[in-house]
Amino acid sequence: MKLFAYALREYDELGYLDACAREMGFEYGWTSEYPSLDNVGLARGYDALCIITNPMPADLLDAFHKEGIKNLATRTIGYEHIDVAHAYELGMRVANAPYPPEGVANYAIMLLLMAQRKVKLLSRQSLTQDFGLHGKLGKDISTSTVGVIGTGRIGTTVVKHLAGFGCRLLAYDPYPNPEVAKLANYVDLDTLYAESDAITLHAPGLPENRHMIDAAAFSKMKRGVTIVNAARGMLIDTQALVEAVESGQVGAAALDTIEHEEDLYYLDRSRDVLPNRDRSVLMAFPNVIVSPHMAFYTAEDVEAMIRNSASALLAFERGKETPFEVRH
Repeated sequence: MKLFAYALREYDELGYLDACAREMGFEYGWTSEYPSLDNVGLARGYDALCIITNPMPADLLDAFHKEGIKNLATRTIGYEHIDVAHAYELGMRVANAPYPPEGVANYAIMLLLMAQRKVKLLSRQSLTQDFGLHGKLGKDISTSTVGVIGTGRIGTTVVKHLAGFGCRLLAYDPYPNPEVAKLANYVDLDTLYAESDAITLHAPGLPENRHMIDAAAFSKMKRGVTIVNAARGMLIDTQALVEAVESGQVGAAALDTIEHEEDLYYLDRSRDVLPNRDRSVLMAFPNVIVSPHMAFYTAEDVEAMIRNSASALLAFERGKETPFEVRH
């Protein structure tokens, strides 16, 4: 198999890809450029394509198909950026790359702790040598009721780890997990909203989940609730969140992902005027943390992304099954 990787990071991913290629026995090429109609020719002569969170619409898939690309893998859990149905129409199999859930789960818990203890405000004020206590009173997570929406692999890990803090745990998922039920009480969403001091989102980025946290949802929550999102930006209606923060209905938010973050992460945009007013507004609030979609970014997770996407493409090449295949 000959694999071509787009948007590959030389400073971390390349080393893992090279090690996998030597271990698994495949050739590879790579570029740091994101795939586009202007650079599909880079993949000429290769069998398989490895990408990250860049859009892969039908016309781009057609172009790669004409270049001889037979299969495609994304180095991410999410695959909503790929027109999977069209890929299969072309005869291209598609895979994602699950990775250990601990990285994202622990990052979400870190965000929750930072939000509850007002770390953004503390850091800002320390820079101006304001070491006073006024307005900096935090809330201990151990006395909080935390609602976990979505109990897949990451949500389940969040529940397990939060249980060690001694907080009361509520959970919501259309498909309850018996393992989670030993540590948290499954409730309906309205109950979770009404009783939670903090809510952390771990639902998938499915079309039906778009804006599941909207103005109506915020109105059902405790006043001063903390919101954590380390899942998908589209789960929260950003305008409704801004209004809820401004009104005090939301007391704090910690977001690793927001709507319309395409073309921002993972690029150096420090010298650019960004056409993303929602992000600017959220960043201005002293009680809202916005991190650049970094929850996954551990050595363990990056290696797993490379290894799992490569192994899936090898399985495709050999006509075998793989647990990482995305079905359309």
